[in-house]
Order: sequence, then structure tokens, then C-alpha cells
Amino acid sequence: MEVELLSHGEPLARDRVDIATLFAEHHLGLVRLALLMVGDQATAEDVVQEAFARTHARRRGLRDPARALTYIRSAVLNGSRSVLRRRAVAFRRAVPYEPPVWSAEHAALLGEERREVLVALRALPRRQREALTLRYYLELPDLEIAQTMGIAASTARSTLARGLAALARTLKEES
Repeated sequence: MEVELLSHGEPLARDRVDIATLFAEHHLGLVRLALLMVGDQATAEDVVQEAFARTHARRRGLRDPARALTYIRSAVLNGSRSVLRRRAVAFRRAVPYEPPVWSAEHAALLGEERREVLVALRALPRRQREALTLRYYLELPDLEIAQTMGIAASTARSTLARGLAALARTLKEES
């Protein structure tokens, strides 16, 4: 870490954010996160690539380089939200939206139960779906979920609880 002094004597930390290492270690998980949000592989990869590209371009401006991964996760969620907003506008003007059709091979691999959970998860409100995905897919604790989503930790906990309850109700109705 290089340290410079500001004009009034405070140290300014200048950590180098190693985007390549973050990419190598977290790219696959972030693509999976985006895939759960947007529903197709190509768009998920585009969202993650854009998040890494923006982080790389602004890496010197990060206040806390140690939080670069949290910043990238937030960028992936925000990018996924943007994709879904654009889709919603396009579908309002065109044919009504229908969820992607699962291929026979994909459905066979996932199994009926897992598919039901994914369908039920997609039916949840955006915030609950994001919170549950961050908790149970990326296995993040409440505080990191809150930081990633830009909400308070108590809000993250209550959102998780409401999401789980709604998911349980939906899955029991389908059985």
C-alpha cells in the first residue's frame, strides 16, 4: 500500500485494486447471481462484464479498495435491475412477457422441485428475490447483503424473513 499525505497532513491510502484477481475469483459466482436475476446466460455475462469494466475504469476513485467486491456485487444487482426495467418497457409495448421456456435437458438436470423453487423465487418482489439470492446462493451474512443492496441490516433481515415466508406460502400452494 502506498501512503501519501494530504495538504492538511492526513494520510491518503492508495491501495491498488486488483480487478484481474477479483475477476478470476468471483466472476462465475457473479454471473450466476445475474443469471438468477435476469434469466438468461448471455445477458448475465454482459451485466457482470459491464460491472467489472466500470469498476476497472473507476478503481482509483474507490474510497475503500477493500470493498471493491461489494461495489461490484452492487453493480451487478443494479445492472440486472436495469436490464429488467428495459425488458419491462419493451414488453409493455410488445407481446406480453412470458417466462423463458426451460429446455428438456435443462429441466431434467434441475429436477422438478428445483424448478418450482426458481419459479416461485421469480414471482417474489425484486427486493425479496435479491435478498434471498444473496443469502442462500452467495451465502452472504446480513451485513454484506445490506451493504450490497444499499439498505440497513435490519431491513435486510426483515426482507429475508418476508421473502422466506412468501416463498414457503407459494411452494405449499403449488404442492
